[in-house]
Amino acid sequence: MAAMRAIGLMSGTSLDGVDVALIETDGEAVTVTKGHNNFLEPLGPTGYRGYSDEEKALLRAATKDAESVVMPGDRPGRLPEAEALVTEAHAEAVERFLADHGLKPSDIDVIGFHGQTVIHRPDQRITIQVGDGQALADRLGIPVVSDLRRADIEAGGQGAPLVPVFHKALAEASGFEGPFGILNIGGVANATLIDSKGGVIAFDTGPGNALIDEWMQERENKNLDDGGRTAARGRPDEQLLAWLLTHPFFFRRPPKSLDRNWFSHKLAGQLSTEDGAATLTAFTARAVARALDHAPEVPVRWIVAGGGAKNGELVRLLNYHLRAEITTADAIGWSSAYLEAQAFAYLAVRSLKGLPNTFPSTTGVREPTAGGVLWEPRLPGGVVSL
Repeated sequence: MAAMRAIGLMSGTSLDGVDVALIETDGEAVTVTKGHNNFLEPLGPTGYRGYSDEEKALLRAATKDAESVVMPGDRPGRLPEAEALVTEAHAEAVERFLADHGLKPSDIDVIGFHGQTVIHRPDQRITIQVGDGQALADRLGIPVVSDLRRADIEAGGQGAPLVPVFHKALAEASGFEGPFGILNIGGVANATLIDSKGGVIAFDTGPGNALIDEWMQERENKNLDDGGRTAARGRPDEQLLAWLLTHPFFFRRPPKSLDRNWFSHKLAGQLSTEDGAATLTAFTARAVARALDHAPEVPVRWIVAGGGAKNGELVRLLNYHLRAEITTADAIGWSSAYLEAQAFAYLAVRSLKGLPNTFPSTTGVREPTAGGVLWEPRLPGGVVSL
């Protein structure tokens, strides 16, 4: 298959902003280049458009309003306003990215548009990522693939995580062999476990940065615990941690996924700022360790990506609890910040070519499933469903 130039867009549950990444792929192989000391060169250029405090407040309000959703098509409260914001922010992010890199819309074959998750209830066949794919395609003049979770949900899967097929392709291109794990720590943390025979299982492990970020916002009016320094000064509440880890989610066999609102930072409400941060950070790390209960082979190496890779205290705790080699994505030439955006570029190409994005071992879907909805710019007939 011929390679295509694809842009991937990701706005995660941490609600920090829009990640943009350009890659070239045929939807199967990912080409990596090894530089000095086998350090892997970037897959392509990246960009970012942050959300303002007012925009973050709107997205948080929309996420709260989404709790009243009963049917997949429901858009209560501020969800329509949030959808318009998300679409506008993503359009601005792509326009700035193209200008910064001297690219024209005709240089890009497709955009993978994840949108903003406001609710994820796979057991009720509900997952909503706000963002208007047709409006984005019309404004940019580039075909857009969005709604990448719906087909999996409708076919009985969890609709998440979606990135393991990209993780495996990237690992193979990089020459990595199992057993090892790839851990993405966004608002929610998810793991891809690759065994020594190349088999893959994947699932959400539990909270990622969301609880820590919300705690710091409430206590210090900060967006995050920079480097994990606040947590490093505190002591975790062991009794609270033990109770948190009895949640039924941790006993379910994968594949499994969760909504970012299943757990609340307010559970640590009586603790000091430092002890609360320490407790919530330890909760994320120990939840990942609990994932090993479900591993066919215990990974001897982990590659950590997402915002959590920059949290030194969290990485230290992962080293302690996982008892394995821990490497951040940036340290090997992958991108901690843009791995998911790259993945959605890859998934968009696979969608265009009818290749499956989800599998029984990654989302629990009955059979490998291709997903996504294609929106052609200024297409008179409307949407083309893949």
